[in-house]
Amino acid sequence: DESKSAVGPAFMDFAGSGLVHLTGGVGALCGAIVVGPRNGRWDESKANDFDGHSVPFCVLGTFFLWFGWYGFNPGSTGSMHDAATAHTAGLVAVNTTLAPCVAGLIVFMLRAFVFPPRLLDVGAFCNGILAGLV
Repeated sequence: DESKSAVGPAFMDFAGSGLVHLTGGVGALCGAIVVGPRNGRWDESKANDFDGHSVPFCVLGTFFLWFGWYGFNPGSTGSMHDAATAHTAGLVAVNTTLAPCVAGLIVFMLRAFVFPPRLLDVGAFCNGILAGLV
């Protein structure tokens, strides 16, 4: 059977995700090495002073990225020429909705009730949404 390898199931790189994430990861690593840590990163007196500049822009950017995922994920199924492929694209769209919702709520609840300082953190909620999308 061609779908199996000597070490288990064959690897399927769906929509080039392996190459995309490898390229992004290597680029991020190179950028982090070149730029280095932010000023005051290792200064204990400034450890909690790193805040985002605009919470509304953070939320807006999160929703823009989430909206873009709806074009990429269902579109990456390749086609919707019959009921079966349309059903697959529909399932992908549902997963693209449920995964970030659940991840965002989990991060929000953990930040609000478990990890100190216990507060309602919109930035953490947005990070949870993005983690669920990835």
